[in-house]
Amino acid sequence: MKHKPRVCILQSDGTNCDVELAYAFEKAGAKSEFVHVNELRKKEKSLKDFQILALPGGFSYGDDVASGKILAVELMSFLKNEIEKFRQKGGIIIGICNGFQTLVRTGLLPFGNLGKMDVTLAPNDSGHFECRWVQLKVEKSKCVFLKGNQEIGYFAVNHGEGKFLGNTETLKKVEAQNLVVLRYVDEEGKSTQTYPQNPNGSLNAIAGVTDPTGRIFGLMPHPEKFVDITQYPNWRRPDFVKTSSGKGHGAFIFEDMINYVKEAL
Repeated sequence: MKHKPRVCILQSDGTNCDVELAYAFEKAGAKSEFVHVNELRKKEKSLKDFQILALPGGFSYGDDVASGKILAVELMSFLKNEIEKFRQKGGIIIGICNGFQTLVRTGLLPFGNLGKMDVTLAPNDSGHFECRWVQLKVEKSKCVFLKGNQEIGYFAVNHGEGKFLGNTETLKKVEAQNLVVLRYVDEEGKSTQTYPQNPNGSLNAIAGVTDPTGRIFGLMPHPEKFVDITQYPNWRRPDFVKTSSGKGHGAFIFEDMINYVKEAL
């Protein structure tokens, strides 16, 4: 591919973490562009000009009603056809934290049922906002661009509604279709329901999922907050340096995504 993959960093009132997300993609070799949802509604910008659509962390529209709800309604009310065309042409979509909440509420995750909510991201079991570092394990999943080269890593979480919740039948379907990409793990690397290693009480310790096509990915933790090694507070500790690859633990997500797009085009 001669040109850098283009990433649409979607903005709305209240969006944050968009600058960090743009930096992470740029560092991985992409060209990021901030696009306000109103620019798409007015057709001043179009998703057809991008290979990746990225929904950053909160707090879209102040998380009024529920986290990601208003943005999800806006996307389904005014941009449903454009999103569907973007999906059909093979576009990649990633939603982080508030972006994940939005994708779940549009129905794009976990089953790609646009307009139908199959699971939710409920208030944390702790009853308060969680801002901490957790460990995640990459699972073998249908995600087409993640190679799983970062088996276990540290990620930052910052959310009040992050509990992945669905009924028993739905969770069985998610597991059976290999849609789970990331899980919260304990010090031994085993998936856990124990707080605070599982910061929100997510069922099956689910921290991130993909859709059946493997091209839509949502996660509650923030990989964009750890793409440079110095972004981790204990980056100089001998035990961390010894086990670290020299990169921030979230970097591989953006690198793998960009490499996949380059190979596909």
